[in-house]
Amino acid sequence: MTGQDQGDGAGVHPPLGDEVDVVTEDTQQNDEKHARKKGSFLREFVVLVVIALGLALLIKSFVVQAFYIPSESMENTLLVNDRVLVNKLVYHTRDIERGDIVVFSGVDSWDPEVPYEEPSNPIAKAFHWVGTVFGLVPGEKDYIKRVIGVPGDTVKCCDAKGRVSVNGVPLDEPYLYPGDVPSAQQFEVTVPNDRLWVMGDHRSLSWDSRLHTGDPGGGTIPMDKVVGRAFVIIWPFDRAKILPIPDTFAQPALQAAVAGAPMAAGVVGAVPVMVWRRRRAARRDRARTSG
Repeated sequence: MTGQDQGDGAGVHPPLGDEVDVVTEDTQQNDEKHARKKGSFLREFVVLVVIALGLALLIKSFVVQAFYIPSESMENTLLVNDRVLVNKLVYHTRDIERGDIVVFSGVDSWDPEVPYEEPSNPIAKAFHWVGTVFGLVPGEKDYIKRVIGVPGDTVKCCDAKGRVSVNGVPLDEPYLYPGDVPSAQQFEVTVPNDRLWVMGDHRSLSWDSRLHTGDPGGGTIPMDKVVGRAFVIIWPFDRAKILPIPDTFAQPALQAAVAGAPMAAGVVGAVPVMVWRRRRAARRDRARTSG
């Protein structure tokens, strides 16, 4: 190669250091882009989790909530580890009815049917709270029972055939756990205003109103402690089903007793008024005669 060839620009390459600088710069830019994307994804993920938890909390508080079944007290209608959905709005549109399966709070009243120990670790507490929101773990003092008596009802056990009766009308209870009797305990209670008499379907294992007759309210629970009505099993999938009110609570005789109760009360209340009016009229007649 001549000096002329070396002097012109043909076939001359840039120094190796420049190429390394270019490659390094491109790599740094790619790393920065990757880091930005990763950071953006993490931020979006955190935001989505916060939004999901917020929506779950709103729905749980006002509309519907999933509950975990921790005990055997409602077998075979509900089994341990079942998850049910509880409607929190239904009792804003209708009264609590006999036969409803309700979730209620037993705070400051009934003892828990299953052992519960509150987590001491703040992180464990947070995970437990999330678990209760989604029905993955049981609440501290949530109970689930079937409503047998509503305010004004007289609930009694047992009749000559060993059945529970409401206002003198015996209940046919096919939902009871196989082999269980309607009640091994004798009882008779008139349900006070704003309270409910509740019993589990697995009567021999249910710590229900019958076992709290010595408590204030005679074993009944306050209606304002009711969280809502369990209306469907959602887990496990092979047990998914609606939870309707059993037909026995739609007996014509029971409905007639319910319809007749206000009329009977009205008649009883009207008798003193009629007597008072007749006596008043008699006094007027005597006053006119003597005048």
